[in-house]
Amino acid sequence: MTVTNDSRVGFTWEHGKNIGGTPIIDYSVHYDQSTGDFILLQSGVTTEFYMTTISLTKGSTYSFKVQARNSVGQSALSSELAVLVA
Repeated sequence: MTVTNDSRVGFTWEHGKNIGGTPIIDYSVHYDQSTGDFILLQSGVTTEFYMTTISLTKGSTYSFKVQARNSVGQSALSSELAVLVA
C-alpha cells in the first residue's frame, strides 16, 4: 500500500548569470519521482523562490531542477536538489 500526504515543498535558488547577455524573464521548475525523467512542474516563475503543495509518498526521493529563460531561449537545467520524504 502506498501512503501519500499532501505536503508543501518550497525552495529558493540564486539568480544565475544572464544567458545570452540578456536579462532572465522567468524560470521553470522540473521534478522527478525517482524515475530518472524530469517533468515540468511549473513554468513562468518570476522569483527565485517556489512553493507548491503536491502529493508525496513517504520514503520516496523527489528531485527538483530549475531552468532560466530569457529572450534568447532557455538555459540548461540546474543541478538537482533531492529530498527524501520522511
